[in-house]
Amino acid sequence: MNAIVALCHFCELHGPRTLFCTEVLHSPLPQGASSGDISGQNEQAEEEEGGIQMSSRIRSHSPAEGASADSSSPGPKKSDMCEASGCRSLAGGHPGYVSHDKETSIKYVSHQHPNHPQLFSIVRQACVRSLSCEVCPGREGPIFFGDEQHGFVFSHTFFIKDSLARGFQRWYSIITIMMDRIYLINSWPFLLGKIRGIIDELQGKALKVFEAEQYGCPQRAQRMNTAFTPFLHQRNGNAARSLTSLTNDENLWACLHTSFAWLLKACGSRLTEKLLEGAPTEDTLVQMEKLADLKEESEGWDGSEEEVKPSSQPDVVEGQELSKCSPEASLMPDCNSWNVAHRRLSVFRSLRHMRQVLGASAFRMLAWHVLMGNQVIWKARDMDLVQSAFDVLRTMLPVGCVRIIPYSDQYEEAYRCNFLGLSPHVQIPSHILSSEFAVLVEVRSATRSSLYPTLFDDEQSLNKYEFVVTSGSPVAADRVGPTILNKIEAALTNQNLSVDVVDQCLVCLKEEWM
Repeated sequence: MNAIVALCHFCELHGPRTLFCTEVLHSPLPQGASSGDISGQNEQAEEEEGGIQMSSRIRSHSPAEGASADSSSPGPKKSDMCEASGCRSLAGGHPGYVSHDKETSIKYVSHQHPNHPQLFSIVRQACVRSLSCEVCPGREGPIFFGDEQHGFVFSHTFFIKDSLARGFQRWYSIITIMMDRIYLINSWPFLLGKIRGIIDELQGKALKVFEAEQYGCPQRAQRMNTAFTPFLHQRNGNAARSLTSLTNDENLWACLHTSFAWLLKACGSRLTEKLLEGAPTEDTLVQMEKLADLKEESEGWDGSEEEVKPSSQPDVVEGQELSKCSPEASLMPDCNSWNVAHRRLSVFRSLRHMRQVLGASAFRMLAWHVLMGNQVIWKARDMDLVQSAFDVLRTMLPVGCVRIIPYSDQYEEAYRCNFLGLSPHVQIPSHILSSEFAVLVEVRSATRSSLYPTLFDDEQSLNKYEFVVTSGSPVAADRVGPTILNKIEAALTNQNLSVDVVDQCLVCLKEEWM
């Protein structure tokens, strides 16, 4: 997850300060890490079997640390003392922490401030807002704020017990900063639970130290006796205590680095992108209605069969009829009127395949008539070829607009079907041949042994045919045509789109069309 997790503290002398932050690096370590140190880390990481491995590195000072380190005063001031304890997590010469995720080659780097000036500014502003104006009622709990320019922040403020602090507690916050608002909001429950666990552990350790100090030297009674003495002078410099002192845990920062690194890794891997189905398409709705009608009709057929049961099964004409299938049921993909005992072969694999076989101009004429709702007639001896052609062409139309008679020995009128398969000897009326509302595709025997040797070496069934597309209105091929036809041709000619992508494109175009 591309985010930064930081621990912030409200100092009574300096206001909000960043104590510790962990960021994700997808590139080499930032400047300040020597090449020898990096090679040593790599050697150390190679010794590990897997997972996230932690090491240390020497880093350069951040802008805030450089400002605090430059001091011309010979004696220690309160501000210097605070910078050395309460407002600093790592000492000036202390190395930061780096965890290597060998699975993803990502590094999780922890230090007091980000090295990048822009990130330093973003974290600094989020720190100030989380401990000043962006707080929830009671000053303890989670809150979300941010904008596009400075990033979005999930902040959880909390108190840590301190027997020497004003009110016996100090104010801290753990913030998560990232630029993706939606991702951060969706991660709210996960971040809240895990950060709450880190806070509970810190508060538990600090409470034990607080109770031990109060038992040994109660501060409340001592302060009551010195009520008229200014409180700041009574602290003797102990008010700016470090978090390691408050929790009595010398390995606190290493533990926080491990927790923050795991938090970034786990939060980034818990959310994955999934393709979700939206509202049902028009084709789906039509299919659902026809399935319901088919179910009602099948119940009626079952009742009639119980009364009249033939002694022998009727002969089924191959490719022409199907017992129990009504004319309307032929529109359903699971109950087509041309389904026969043997499984037919897919001669045409896709619309792109058919376009390559027929040619660009012939395919455009055929597709134009299909989209205009005109009758498409195929004459061929091979029934599988005709059925395969209709299976491909029907994908351009909504399900409710498809009426198919796959193979017939006589011509059928256009009101009965818009896809008609005929045997070669069937005579077509002359007014149909000259009509602009019909297109004829004749599948003839090829005069050459192989018409498509380069495109379809593995398809011997197409090598023996040639396809002639004619229409009573040849001008139709020269027309501009519907907009959907131009979009379909653009998708078919785009070789960067796979067949599956083109199929989804047709679904979207049909939805837009309807």
